[in-house]
Amino acid sequence: MTVGSVIVDVTDATFASEVIERSKTTPVVVDFWAAWCGPCRVLGPTIERVAAEFGTEVILAKLDVDENPQSAMQYRVQGIPAVKAFKDGRIVDEFTGALPEAQVRQFFQRLAPSPADRAVREAEALLAAGDQAAAERTFRDVLSATPDHRGAVLGLARLLAERDAYDEAEGLLKLLPADRQAKVLRHELFLERYAARHKGEDLAAEAAASPRDPRARYRWGLLLAASGEYRAAMDELLESVRLDRNWEDGAARKAILAIFDVLGLDAALTREYQRKLENVLF
Repeated sequence: MTVGSVIVDVTDATFASEVIERSKTTPVVVDFWAAWCGPCRVLGPTIERVAAEFGTEVILAKLDVDENPQSAMQYRVQGIPAVKAFKDGRIVDEFTGALPEAQVRQFFQRLAPSPADRAVREAEALLAAGDQAAAERTFRDVLSATPDHRGAVLGLARLLAERDAYDEAEGLLKLLPADRQAKVLRHELFLERYAARHKGEDLAAEAAASPRDPRARYRWGLLLAASGEYRAAMDELLESVRLDRNWEDGAARKAILAIFDVLGLDAALTREYQRKLENVLF
């Protein structure tokens, strides 16, 4: 492309990395087009010009539907030019046809970071540079104006967890009840608290001494999970389920499901242990 690195050509093979994954940090606008399409030739220069105005805040991806029919089919492109905006791996806005430049610009403006978004990015940079105090002030300033800002909630919650302020971190995460990242962070906070609470206890020896005790196997499994040893953790938790699936209202099963959330439902380890859990339960 001649306009610059903010505009990328994507294919069926690169769509997942260049659009879906990239959109988890930066909005991506995909222009589905074809060389024979007259309206595409009208929209093309307009959308590229507008994209250049937004620099790296909004990425423009161009996809030739003739050469890449799989992506066009997957995202139900029925007429071109079709323009679809992705955030956090999903479509959040779209239009079809060659819109005037002013409307295309409005489309990009709806995607561009807000002042609060930019402040959160600044706080994340401060945190990466080791200035926790300044990062915390910035996160709190954002939340004072926008109490449920997703980036500020997650950023401040992580910062608080690092200094063991678990109660406040968990209180913040309740502001994002349907958010997957918040859900995963809640699981991680639970495991961190558990590890801190049982520091110094030999839960491995307890499980070895009482192999038929679902509580002992559960406790050791949680501690393994807290240290990131997920396979070994799920082996212990599965054994707890085998011994007594109803112990503490299915606590071991729920812990395995929480690990699935942390790993991601598409992870190979998750799929492996989903099958194992089904075999134990059914």
